[in-house]
Amino acid sequence: MTAMQFNESLLGLQDKLRYFALSLTANEEDANDLLQETTLKALTYRKQFVSNTNFKAWVFTIMKNTFINNYRRIQKTRNTFESAEDAYRVAFKGNYASETPEMVQSVNEMNQSIEKLEDEFKIPFTMHTSGYKYKEIAEKLELPIGTVKSRIFFTRKKLQSMLED
Repeated sequence: MTAMQFNESLLGLQDKLRYFALSLTANEEDANDLLQETTLKALTYRKQFVSNTNFKAWVFTIMKNTFINNYRRIQKTRNTFESAEDAYRVAFKGNYASETPEMVQSVNEMNQSIEKLEDEFKIPFTMHTSGYKYKEIAEKLELPIGTVKSRIFFTRKKLQSMLED
């Protein structure tokens, strides 16, 4: 098939392709975009078309595959966040809305229990809960990292026993 015959055949299918695109997308604008993308791909990959095969089926397959790939791409990106504000809201949703008097009381009890601990346990534990990494705590307190880890572990155990009720 010559380039001229290829282009004429492709132009001859435009109306049928538009109807097929409308049946896939159910939206005029999306159908036009799909038709344009399909036409571009057919022209781009013209050399991959094998002569004496069904040209119409080849072009319709390009359109169907393009639609499926676009649909999958949209489904994947739907799970991402549009902005940092959305991500923040999702990450912390319910933290403030679900704050009950019981939760406030529990936090107060925990803080009182932490204050009762000896400094050698309290300081590494509060640093850890504030977001410091083990290595950072070890450097600040000039302690071996294993000591820091064990003190934090034992502090958790002590708090569990203090707050058993």
